[in-house]
Amino acid sequence: MDQIDRRILQALQHDGKLQNNELAQRVGLSASPCLRRVKQLEDEGVIEKYVALVDPAKVNLGLTVFARIWLKEQDAKTVNQFVEAITDLPEVVECQLMAGDCDFFLRIVVSDLEAYRQFQIQRLNKISGIQNVKTEIPLQKIKQTTELPLY
Repeated sequence: MDQIDRRILQALQHDGKLQNNELAQRVGLSASPCLRRVKQLEDEGVIEKYVALVDPAKVNLGLTVFARIWLKEQDAKTVNQFVEAITDLPEVVECQLMAGDCDFFLRIVVSDLEAYRQFQIQRLNKISGIQNVKTEIPLQKIKQTTELPLY
């Protein structure tokens, strides 16, 4: 991957709807070579997919919470059961397997605190193998980006 590929990726991370002609102009290529490079980046899996970023508050999902999860056991069966169950919960928009204090770290989006309380009681706490859930409620979003620092 060279500097032109990195400039293409930076431009597309900032605006995934860029037309090829405008993208080519921004990165200093003509349209055909630019299109070939984008196609190659897609084929190699560097560009995974294109998405629309939705404002959560405008679709009544204005509360983001973070939950730290401890499992009763860390054996493969317990971990796999948790992973399978969590992938079926659309409120969980991110799930990380952790090294350190907790076993999993979740980012959850819901409409409000009562919706989270109901989600935790009715869905999250019913997942087999969970020993403990600790919820963190952010007071203010300082920074959130989907753009990777490509230098």
